[in-house]
Amino acid sequence: MRFMSITLCLVLAGLSGCSQNEHHNFHKPNKIPIEPSRWYILNNTGINPGELFDTILNQKSAPANGKILENYEAWYQLLPGEEMEIDSLAMYDYATSSEQRPTRLYAITTDWKRVPLADFIASGSGTWVGPSPAEKENKALKSPVTHIRYLVINTWGNIPSEIELLGKYTPPTPIQARVQRHFPLKNFFGINGFEWNFEDPKSSDKLDAGRLNAVRSFSGVRHYLDWEKIENKEGSFSFNPARNGGWNYDTMYRWCFENGMDLLVCLKDCPPWMLETYPENQRNNENIPVRFGKDPSDPASYTEMAKAAFQFAARYGRNKDFSVLPTGTVHIDATPRWNNDIVNTVRTGLGWVTYMECSNEPDKWWKGRKSYQSGREYAANLSAFYDGHKKTLGAAVGVKNADPTMQVVMAGVAIANSDYLKGIIDWAVEFRGRKPDGSPDLPFDVINYHYYSDEYAPGKKPADAPRETGVSPELSRTAQIADDFLTAAHLFAGDRPVWVTETGYDLNQGSPVKALPCGKKNAAETAADWDLRAALLYARLGIAKTFFYEFMDDNGTSTRYGTCGLINNDKTRRPAADYMYQVNRYFGEYSYVSTITTDPVVDQYAFHNNPVYVLYITSQSGKTAVYDLKIPASDTVYIYSPRVGAETMTMEKVHVSNGTAKITLTETPVFVASAPIEPAKK
Repeated sequence: MRFMSITLCLVLAGLSGCSQNEHHNFHKPNKIPIEPSRWYILNNTGINPGELFDTILNQKSAPANGKILENYEAWYQLLPGEEMEIDSLAMYDYATSSEQRPTRLYAITTDWKRVPLADFIASGSGTWVGPSPAEKENKALKSPVTHIRYLVINTWGNIPSEIELLGKYTPPTPIQARVQRHFPLKNFFGINGFEWNFEDPKSSDKLDAGRLNAVRSFSGVRHYLDWEKIENKEGSFSFNPARNGGWNYDTMYRWCFENGMDLLVCLKDCPPWMLETYPENQRNNENIPVRFGKDPSDPASYTEMAKAAFQFAARYGRNKDFSVLPTGTVHIDATPRWNNDIVNTVRTGLGWVTYMECSNEPDKWWKGRKSYQSGREYAANLSAFYDGHKKTLGAAVGVKNADPTMQVVMAGVAIANSDYLKGIIDWAVEFRGRKPDGSPDLPFDVINYHYYSDEYAPGKKPADAPRETGVSPELSRTAQIADDFLTAAHLFAGDRPVWVTETGYDLNQGSPVKALPCGKKNAAETAADWDLRAALLYARLGIAKTFFYEFMDDNGTSTRYGTCGLINNDKTRRPAADYMYQVNRYFGEYSYVSTITTDPVVDQYAFHNNPVYVLYITSQSGKTAVYDLKIPASDTVYIYSPRVGAETMTMEKVHVSNGTAKITLTETPVFVASAPIEPAKK
């Protein structure tokens, strides 16, 4: 009887329009609901597991080209209060496959046992099949499976077009709605940079005044710190001067601290002494940070990196009391490089660095498997880096064992969706457990991702848009991706703050992430508009910090990311840096309050209950408009506009008539206040 409706549908397809393309349930009465969007994959790309639960039968999954992992898993976490008891299941065998290794469906129980539910090998029979290839007609499990916390699909790509689970189901406990937090605008004008953006390469132990003046254009720095710079030989640590390059990190970090710069230090890349353990043809500084042959899923494999993190945190963190640690835990290479050389000395608790990031883009699929970590593999790396995998790897291992107050930031991921984050979280629940309050014991304090606006959101692409181009933030997937991460943070990570530590646009018009000339504006002026609007959009969405890529161009002839620099070679600001510098001076302390309209954008910000309105058009065509802004109890407003090549914004007084001020809008944001604003001194 349960197959009758399918047969009838096939017979009547030509008469009534009923077809396999319709959404169809195998067996409704005790079907367990699955929310497709809650699945995530542990790979750089692969099947869309949500398609297996969308009730569409004749849907052949698109091939996932460029997979790093040929065999991989998709996970589905049950939410608090949610329960399943699966007694039978069916899979729709729609398309044939050359892959004969089975796709396997498992349940992971509350005690972390992996219980097999089904094997599937596609044959294209166009029928529902049961959990065993040997007994395709039998849909029942040998015994019901209960106490389920996760569903897991392990696949090589040989998948059904639909899966239906049957049994008993209890929906999750209602989840408290996410309370959106908002942060001062100064949080959104950080920059990515290197030590040579502070210090003179010809005299690397000294800060360069011209470079420092350029750095002051921004409110924070994400410093790319190559591991080899502070540990040139294994166990040999140096910071001031560094034995590799002679850089003076003490002076650099102290300057940032004393000048109120938010400082995030990203410890990244393999040092040469680790790469030497690899065969010559497999050596790349962006390899997974383990010795050759080590298991990337084992926290102990990352002990060397976690030791370096400990030494860094001991020096630049806030813990001045190391009496609880064994003698000699904090050490330094004090040998001179030459006669009369300045030598390194042990220093602890300097208090200049608050944030440390564990690697950069560990999901770098373009470098191949030797440089790619799955979310669960990176979680093992992060656990060692964070606290020596809960202090099991030694006394002098991990950031928190040197300074419990230092904040560990997960690496900014290149693939801008929350799948990688969810893999980290679920690994942590399995291998680190939960805290006394029931929350997962996560090895990070801040969530982090990268996103360059180079793709339009669905339905927003203009007909005449170039095939590969940068996109204004409002027309891109910026808001959708931010919501994905913020939702995951709320559901699974205790609302930890979410940062975007790389974003920006190229000026090179051969780049697929280029800013376009718009109207009378050149590419650099458009980039200034889009960067500022991205900062404002992230502020509205509830992201906590952003860092733009990058301080100076990497390569002026590169077609991707090489011309994202915000500072010219002569150390002067480009338009985007002008805008950030000026807005931060005038309105850096203001936080988002509410949105009046989104087309055009009219947002309200406030500081000490003093409101300011931000207005702009979200197009990318040079459009202008006039907007009637309601300003009660004021006869004059002050309009502040960022300008290119200046230290200050322009200010225009506009008369308020009958509580309304007419504001001319362009694609460059303007800031409207009811009283004059004095810029902060820099």
